[in-house]
Amino acid sequence: MSQDMPAQQRRLFLRWLTGLGAAVTLGPGLAVPSQAAIKKAIPASGEKIPVIGMGSWLTFDVGADEAARAVRVNVLQAFFDQGGALIDSSPMYGSAQEVIGHCLRQIQNKSALFAATKVWIYGQWLGIKQMEAARVLWGVPRFDLMQIHNMLDWQSHLETLKAWKAEGRIRYIGITTSHGRRHLDMERALAKEPFDFAQFTYNLADRNVEQRLLPLAAERGIAVIINRPFDGGALFGPVRGKPLPAWAPEFDCTNWAQFFLKYIVSHPAVTCAIPATSQVPHMRENMGAGIGRLPDAETRRRMLAYYSKLAR
Repeated sequence: MSQDMPAQQRRLFLRWLTGLGAAVTLGPGLAVPSQAAIKKAIPASGEKIPVIGMGSWLTFDVGADEAARAVRVNVLQAFFDQGGALIDSSPMYGSAQEVIGHCLRQIQNKSALFAATKVWIYGQWLGIKQMEAARVLWGVPRFDLMQIHNMLDWQSHLETLKAWKAEGRIRYIGITTSHGRRHLDMERALAKEPFDFAQFTYNLADRNVEQRLLPLAAERGIAVIINRPFDGGALFGPVRGKPLPAWAPEFDCTNWAQFFLKYIVSHPAVTCAIPATSQVPHMRENMGAGIGRLPDAETRRRMLAYYSKLAR
């Protein structure tokens, strides 16, 4: 572990590794007072963002369908009404960026928006054109976070992003993957370059990043966005029709979506999770994971054991 890591953060992380500490608290028990909005700091700046964001893969790729767009406006409205901020997209997601831009123009209470998208193309010049086009599609003056999607030609794009950040054209630089086979490559990139954010997959069924990527992000002071928090919806299969554990109210959990999300965002190295949905009730359920209390380390172990038993 780096000796440059602040002493308090190092102590917290070591306590986590030994299972002695809570997720974001200085003592045992539950992490956040009931009904309080849960935010975590971006290590590079100290700026705090809500722990539940919004993904847009598949769910916002509806093209020019007016009825589907109207539904997405309502979904996005519910997101902001429930205290949301970070919206994540990509040029890989079909029409999602254009649809997000359309929706944002219909939303009044969007001042909290933390706009995050990606560059996903070979070539530095083409990457510049793609990122400029994305800003127009979203209708934002600049992106808060620009990420290199699935590490595609990442060295070329990083050169551009460093310059853009220095010029104030973006605020943060990130890199992403949703494939376990790229974990070693991402580990090398994070250890070498000054990324502000990293995005990868983590959920109750896929916990590989607990071994190396999450500890590395904590050590390097890199904010972490978690994609596929429901494992593409597969987590819900084993629990369909099954009750939550009797102790779920202890961390303000009222449904399985919140159970899965609170497990993720209570990890000390995780900054934000980005579930995707096209339904307003599901959005409200997801956002409920971002209020109240978070499970501590011991409760997280109970959550994993409970889900693992159901998933056998």
